[in-house]
Amino acid sequence: MSGAEHTEGFGVYLHWPFCLSKCPYCDFNSHVRHAAIDETRFVRAFEAEIASTVARAPGRTVTSIFFGGGTPSLMQPATVGAILDAVGKHWTVAPDAEVTLEANPTSVEATRFAGYRAAGVNRVSLGVQALDDGSLKSLGRLHTAREALDAVAIARSAFGRYSFDLIYARPGQTTAMWAAELQQAISEAAEHLSLYQLTIEPETPFHAMHAAGKLVIPDDDNARALYDTTQEICDRAGIPAYEISNHARPGSECRHNLVYWRAHEYAGIGPGAHGRLDIDGYRRAIATEKRPESWLMRVESLGNGVITDDLLTREERADEFLLMGLRLAEGIDPARFAVVAGRPLDPLRIKQLSAQGFVESDGQGFLRVTKAGFPVLDAVVADLAA
Repeated sequence: MSGAEHTEGFGVYLHWPFCLSKCPYCDFNSHVRHAAIDETRFVRAFEAEIASTVARAPGRTVTSIFFGGGTPSLMQPATVGAILDAVGKHWTVAPDAEVTLEANPTSVEATRFAGYRAAGVNRVSLGVQALDDGSLKSLGRLHTAREALDAVAIARSAFGRYSFDLIYARPGQTTAMWAAELQQAISEAAEHLSLYQLTIEPETPFHAMHAAGKLVIPDDDNARALYDTTQEICDRAGIPAYEISNHARPGSECRHNLVYWRAHEYAGIGPGAHGRLDIDGYRRAIATEKRPESWLMRVESLGNGVITDDLLTREERADEFLLMGLRLAEGIDPARFAVVAGRPLDPLRIKQLSAQGFVESDGQGFLRVTKAGFPVLDAVVADLAA
């Protein structure tokens, strides 16, 4: 994946906020509802918000669509189809557009995969998270390892492209345990794996347990060893990291996520969705109401659920550009940074970071973080942004 070759993309992110249960590590905008969800009413609201977004950002060609959550695989396939129809009605959708749906790997949801494929989904991302039952239970997941692998097999038969997530640096996990689990995962993964270190997020049950000493996670040294093991095994298997937590065979990267990391435009539709749109020559940061029922009422009365619509300053755009772009193995184009920021990167800082072995040029003019730099990425970005 050469940084110099990619073209502009336009993504549409669609947020389905409902889950069967709330995982104790999760700080995403997800909600548990015990009553049935009125999907027809939500579809109408999605259609309305898509129409109002298109009115502000017309003429775009959609290169990727992503159903995130929450748990989008709780939707009926007809709901997914109706929302995709609304996107296609208002924007041009590229013939080779990537259409991803996040799914839980349970047998019930896997039975809907053929329906999602018929509705227009061509890639699925499965929230496997672990391949042993004890860890899955402690992570609050409702599936077993066997059920997850069965769902991966169904995904393999239903979709040309699929990915799944794993969480590592879990309590009590050793490098040997993780290496065995990761090698099993790679044998099941066709092209793409998302591998996240467990982080303790504020206002989650895991945060309270961690603060009380009831949840002990690997210390920094062990977490670093687990990270290094991840890179070594994935590199050897031919699925290197193209982003700090995402691994793919060359050419199989998630095109939607590349829209974010390459600082292109994307629309955010649904409760708690975020977007970045270029309107009248300015980049706008847009976010919608998080609470599903409040979002619904807002859309029904106003045509959209937008509660934040900020003009980004050049500095803010430049910071985002660095923060997102340097997560990628391909790095960033300093010339594009200069256009966004209105100033070049400081050559002295680049020289210092390069001397420390944290950044390098790729030979095509792109600046990228080295393997030694990725574990201290936040510090590298802060240094370059200063």
